[in-house]
Amino acid sequence: DLHDLVAAHAACLSPAMVNKRTKKAGITGKYGVRYGASLRKTVKKMEISQHATYTCVFCGKDSIKRVATGIWHCKACKKTVAGGAYTLNTAQAAQVRSTIRRLREGTEV
Repeated sequence: DLHDLVAAHAACLSPAMVNKRTKKAGITGKYGVRYGASLRKTVKKMEISQHATYTCVFCGKDSIKRVATGIWHCKACKKTVAGGAYTLNTAQAAQVRSTIRRLREGTEV
């Protein structure tokens, strides 16, 4: 009957049954077999981080996206921030911030 048919169809579409299209390639599957595995792996890391949404330090919402290289824009509070090319915050920027904070606290004491 119809109920059994719907249940069988739902079982076919359950997450356990659905196969992923790519095992390792992910976002770089579009490059196929070209450019070599290690280059595709590096590009995969960059493309995942550049297309991700980040948390805004001003409004706290997860709505910062990359507009162009090093330019990040929050759709919620309309603020535009300069950041890294592929990630909002770079390791070097964090190091500089901590150094500036340490030097600033050293002069006050």
